[in-house]
Amino acid sequence: MCGIAGILNISSGSSPAKPELSAMIGMLHHRGPDGYGFYADDQVGLAHARLSIIDLEGGWQPIHNEDKTVWVVFNGEIFNYIELRQALEQEGHRFYTHSDTEVIVHLYEQHGDDFVQQLNGQFAIALWDKKRKRLILARDRTGIRPVFYTMARGRLLFASEAKALFALSEVPRRLNRRALSEIFTFWSPLAPATVFEGIEALPPGHLMMVEDGRVRIRRYWDWSFPETPRTDSRSGESYAEELRELLIDAVRLQLRADVPVGAYLSGGLDSSIVTSVIKNFTDVPLRTFSVSFEDAEFDESSHQQELVQYLGTHHTQVLCTKEDISAAFPKTVWHTESAILRTAPTPLMLLSGKVREEGYKVVLTGEGADEVFGGYDIFKEAKVRRFCARFPESTMRPRILERLYPYLKHSPTAARAFTQRFFSQGMEHKNEPFYGHIPRWSTTRRIWQFFSGDTQQLLSSWDPYKAIMASLPAEINRWAPLNRDQYIEAHTLMSGYLLCSQGDRVAMANSVEGRFPYLDHRLIEFANRLPVRYKIMGLTEKYILKKSMKGLLPDSIRTRTKQPYRSPDSQSFFQNGKPAEYVADLFSESRIRDSGYFDAKATAKLFEKCRQGRAIGFGDNMAFVGILSTMLVHDLFIRSSRITNSFADTRFARLAKAV
Repeated sequence: MCGIAGILNISSGSSPAKPELSAMIGMLHHRGPDGYGFYADDQVGLAHARLSIIDLEGGWQPIHNEDKTVWVVFNGEIFNYIELRQALEQEGHRFYTHSDTEVIVHLYEQHGDDFVQQLNGQFAIALWDKKRKRLILARDRTGIRPVFYTMARGRLLFASEAKALFALSEVPRRLNRRALSEIFTFWSPLAPATVFEGIEALPPGHLMMVEDGRVRIRRYWDWSFPETPRTDSRSGESYAEELRELLIDAVRLQLRADVPVGAYLSGGLDSSIVTSVIKNFTDVPLRTFSVSFEDAEFDESSHQQELVQYLGTHHTQVLCTKEDISAAFPKTVWHTESAILRTAPTPLMLLSGKVREEGYKVVLTGEGADEVFGGYDIFKEAKVRRFCARFPESTMRPRILERLYPYLKHSPTAARAFTQRFFSQGMEHKNEPFYGHIPRWSTTRRIWQFFSGDTQQLLSSWDPYKAIMASLPAEINRWAPLNRDQYIEAHTLMSGYLLCSQGDRVAMANSVEGRFPYLDHRLIEFANRLPVRYKIMGLTEKYILKKSMKGLLPDSIRTRTKQPYRSPDSQSFFQNGKPAEYVADLFSESRIRDSGYFDAKATAKLFEKCRQGRAIGFGDNMAFVGILSTMLVHDLFIRSSRITNSFADTRFARLAKAV
């Protein structure tokens, strides 16, 4: 796990300079604190910040081929590198390191652009073919590792994080209001947009090829589902057995490292399965980490302790208070580089700090299981809503919705009349592939009421549903409804928020690499071929996953209803009605008006409602955190005269002192 940065001269005639590369990679020191590496010629410059995990002595990047005509910098891990190396050596390729990075170089020589098809891993790759004067950028299939790029003065600039691009003065820093409105609808910008104008993210499963001044981007992998219902005669036991073997192999591969590997343990099914597989099918010492909260609504520590005792793991728990969240939130936004709607990334950033403090650089997590196997309430909710939509006059069918969200103190199913109104939203779109997501998007989009007049005017002609439809594959309407819901979830919330703001960024803030066994592409492809009844059986989520783990977990964990990870939101920023100083400053009328994004009067009313503790619904809490994080993005990246690590450290010190 590392950070990468680079410059490709396309038409400017200006060769990449070492001070430029140093400035860019210096902004990514947290991603790779173990050292830097550089390559430069008259057309391209590559830079690398290393977090040493495999081949500690010899794996320094950039890595080259035998005649030094192919060069690579790489952020991530190739989990099947041992098997790939053996095959390449049989083809005559010679290696000078034991790293997974060198496999990429020789795979490119052997397979050309199709080298990515051979990789089982999580990666952002920059490869320079010196003979052909050709640059390739590649991103892993599901978007675990990021790569951003922009064009400036005839040069392509790219890096693992946007702040590395801002290290060069020619890159403008402006907020992308269209992308902000997408975050305030879908929770993330629609790829390839980012919250910064002119900066784009290479989408998951894509390659960028730059040659002869031309830039081409193509998709090499995507989630795909059968277009006709599966009618095979295989039993659930057969599918469960195959799934168990795939899971065991995915976990074994992702434990490969030359440093100790730990695991997150949330108390839910997904991380419990990962830790159980480590315990029962590997010889890796089981070291686990978790976060807990003072408020019982968010805390899962009793479930965590149950599994700790069952598995006998060496465990560390981090108690995260509301004051902790408030104090660390500005640093969270510095690392996410985006507006976010929840405080949930912050406790995970604090947890990764504890992981690093305990001497660990790598942790396995349970992220991705819900998207792959149908675990979220949104999938069950959509199933019930479609069931109700077939008989809209029924008063009994909507009562099934009352079985959802049992873990929420203020559930949308608590009052029957509200339930009927809430879940009947979007009935006019019941035949559209995004129908299942409308209640969430409608709730989130209420944040638009806080936009300023100028922002509202700018967005007046934008239709979010047309925008999402334009991003979907033509065949999606021929898939089963659950599969449509899964596709959209994987390409919005998961890749744009969970794997980014709540995954890569907050782990790498403390130089920790998160690994995601459920996002092994073989597991995804297996799950996508399953009959949908094996994902959600009635209202039992992740049915086949639970079945595959029978006998390996306590039934109280294995059959437990899904409780999504959450943390206290607006209430974290007020102590006895008094706001943190930096929060009061950013919500002040002058700061709101100066930024131009939001309406000062509407924002002031929201602030007062939260201060009084009357913001109990999702809408108010998302609006508060979304506005606060947007103002922090503005303060940290747009308003400042320059961006450096020393600037960031000073700003964090000031903000923390004000809490």
